[in-house]
Amino acid sequence: MLARAINYAQNQRSYMENYLLDGRCSISNNAAERAVKSYVMVNFLFHDTVKGAKASAIVYTLAETAKANGLNIRLYLETVMTKMLDYKNEPDSILEELMPWSEAMQKSCGLNNGTI
Repeated sequence: MLARAINYAQNQRSYMENYLLDGRCSISNNAAERAVKSYVMVNFLFHDTVKGAKASAIVYTLAETAKANGLNIRLYLETVMTKMLDYKNEPDSILEELMPWSEAMQKSCGLNNGTI
């Protein structure tokens, strides 16, 4: 069993060192784990389908990422859902402006821009 674990770790090395590529990344994902723990423990008991659980997890992830980037969560989700309709036939690269850390989202949905 230990040999399998070591072999797995060696095969995943490039993924485990990915945080070294960006100095803003933490060596630990404890903050992310804590952010979803209560949601997973309570809410996933009430999803009727796998698709519903996945959709809920996606929206929750968007909300937590918006919160972590200092955005008004409701306004951010509303903006993203509305603009996604405009971008459905666009390349993925155009979606960068919808990321919560983008300058456009910080200006339009940031908590410090007067919207609450």
